[in-house]
Amino acid sequence: MKGNTKIISALNTLLANELAAMDQYFIHSRMYEDWGLQKLFVRIDHEFEDEKGHASALIERILFLEGVPDMSKRDAIHVGKNVPEMLQNDLNVEYSVAKLLKQTMALCEQEQDYVTRNILQTLLADTEIDHAHWLEQQLKLIKVLGLPNYLQSQM
Repeated sequence: MKGNTKIISALNTLLANELAAMDQYFIHSRMYEDWGLQKLFVRIDHEFEDEKGHASALIERILFLEGVPDMSKRDAIHVGKNVPEMLQNDLNVEYSVAKLLKQTMALCEQEQDYVTRNILQTLLADTEIDHAHWLEQQLKLIKVLGLPNYLQSQM
């Protein structure tokens, strides 16, 4: 099915964003594992897998629309030096992805591509409800418990 070139371009922009999120989660998960923070490793490794799934969904949709997925581009990643910085950087990525998803969904509405919009709606729910909310909770826990207690709880 020949797709709208504006939507294919927007999906490729989203793909670059999701690939960057995937890369950032990957390095952060391995850092947590190296530091012995097993609970954070497991959760962030799960987020890495989710981002891989998001990228896969975007690639499949681009291909369905007879576009070419651009895997050569990635947004910049921001690797943290400590746990609060890593969590905040990951949260910033989720906010960025959510904003871009909403913009692309608006484009889909304008171009009357409701199937793509619905696919993106699923990704947005993961981004806002699962990923961003969990990261916000962790940053609040650090403030409430203090960093040493939080880190101990993640071992």
